[in-house]
Amino acid sequence: MAIIRNEALHKQVAAAMRQSIANGEWPPGTQLPTETDLAETYGVSRPTVRLAVAALRSEGQLDVKQGRGTFVRAAVHGPSASLDRTIAAQGDTFSTPIDAWFDHAEEPTVYRTRTDAITAPLLEMDHDELMLGCDRLLTAPSGDSRALHRLLLPMERIEATPLAQHPAATPAEAYATLATAGHDLIWRERVTARVPQPDEREALHLSEAAVLLVAHRITCDQATGLPLILEETRLGAETTALTYAIDARAPRPAKASR
Repeated sequence: MAIIRNEALHKQVAAAMRQSIANGEWPPGTQLPTETDLAETYGVSRPTVRLAVAALRSEGQLDVKQGRGTFVRAAVHGPSASLDRTIAAQGDTFSTPIDAWFDHAEEPTVYRTRTDAITAPLLEMDHDELMLGCDRLLTAPSGDSRALHRLLLPMERIEATPLAQHPAATPAEAYATLATAGHDLIWRERVTARVPQPDEREALHLSEAAVLLVAHRITCDQATGLPLILEETRLGAETTALTYAIDARAPRPAKASR
């Protein structure tokens, strides 16, 4: 590699490695040579190689597999799966496209928790209010995508329903329980994105360049607007897209000016 003056060495090495990937010298799935071999190839130190590899990992071109080495990633051309966020209702029976994912879920973890800076505003509650939580790791029926699902049940809102004794419900089961208790249900959803935590990246099999989608769905009583339960679904944006059906609705009446 010809050294260019006044340019950081690790950037020059990264550019050379990027070219090796682009021209097919290192096809997708190829394991990279060791740091020592790369240092000899490019005539630089191992720390310089390490910085170059880190740059390509941050771009999503390389994956590090613990105990195995560093590999060239396949090009990502958008999510390979989609998750429809619609809800179907027939009387007090509900169904959602994510129901099938629960057939491939790990055993749920049920625990006590309290509202915090994120959940309290979504549920329109004070901080530190008691809730039951239920966490599951879900897998798509195709096996191509994974999701972390959390169901949060505020005790003051569900204590008179069977959810208080059986919090390990699927979303469709929770909706049915609330409808049977006399609630006419509506839903709101908020989707944000952030960098995944290491445990989230490991659980969802995400690359180091992946972005995490976080969908918060609030189930409310239509008559009062009171939030009843909160769901949080986390998944990788590079593997799964969220899709929505949008229906036209009457505009809200304008507020009278004073």
